[in-house]
Amino acid sequence: MPPFPVVSWELTDAEREQLESWSRRRTTAQALAQRSRIVLLVADGLRPGEIAARLGVHRNTVAKWRRRFAAERLDGLVDEPRPGQPRTITDAIVDEVITKTLESAPRDATHWSTRSMAREVGLTQSAVHRIWKAFGLQPHRSETFKLSRDPQFVAKVRDVVGLYLNPPERAVVLCVDEKSQIQAVDRTAPILPMRPGLPERATHDDKRHGTSSLYAALDVSTGRVIGSLHGRHRAIEFKRFLQTLDREVPGELGVHVILDNSSTHQTPAIRKWLTAHPRFVLHFTPTSSSWLNLVERWFAELTTKKLKRGAHRSTRELNADIRAWMKTWNDDPRPYVWTKTADQILESITRYCTRIN
Repeated sequence: MPPFPVVSWELTDAEREQLESWSRRRTTAQALAQRSRIVLLVADGLRPGEIAARLGVHRNTVAKWRRRFAAERLDGLVDEPRPGQPRTITDAIVDEVITKTLESAPRDATHWSTRSMAREVGLTQSAVHRIWKAFGLQPHRSETFKLSRDPQFVAKVRDVVGLYLNPPERAVVLCVDEKSQIQAVDRTAPILPMRPGLPERATHDDKRHGTSSLYAALDVSTGRVIGSLHGRHRAIEFKRFLQTLDREVPGELGVHVILDNSSTHQTPAIRKWLTAHPRFVLHFTPTSSSWLNLVERWFAELTTKKLKRGAHRSTRELNADIRAWMKTWNDDPRPYVWTKTADQILESITRYCTRIN
């Protein structure tokens, strides 16, 4: 492929200001933002190959928008009109809708709806919906997050992720946690089964018949689960569970246990037991970072597939159901595969912290 000639031009102050605005504002269409960055880099004297590598585009893309700008200046970066009915909603109106959605709220609510935004800007509800869909805006949705304040966060992430990606030889890696306060819940009326055109229906209220606590250890390599049910979740129950693990895991293997910083995991009795069993090594996840423990993913499956819609008249019935589900799981265990490295996780958290700051 013949090299593209190096072309550079002088931008007026107004042109540079407009290009920088298009490239930075989050309300700008991404295609226009990318074209603006190409022109700015050309104006800075970079070669087409360097621009393509920096922006992750093909060199022909750089050449195309370089020619368009040279011929038509700023107007050349805007998409040409397409056949069909002329637009009735201008860019200024779209910009107003996006800006109001991102930077303001209605007087009587915490977020905009399509109806309230349509009244605010004088558009139809469907027009507002199309604009939001085009820019990926969903004001009705809200998600939660929690950032760990653990001073040893980085070291603990590297330790745990290292066990997932590079497990030690002649050892098993177990993700351990307890699912406490599992309630034996029965409905106040029989559950109506699913019928054609009707979903399963259950009463919104329930009868409670006690609670149970499940200690579980997920083998990272095989997906097999060792579980133990108890009426309470104190240090003494955790010690009994460690004794169960000691019996289940072959004696010639080391045992690396990933778990959280619960007070029941660090009592003098537990430390004394660990001293007497040196093949057990505990690896603690950072505070407020249960997402780092793979057994939580298994707990989610247990909840979704068995507990959420189950009905139990006693804790004995609940425990029998959980044991049966664990047996079924272990008949065909499926390990969860951890893919992200510690560096990727830390870079992602760094970007998120930068955004919320």
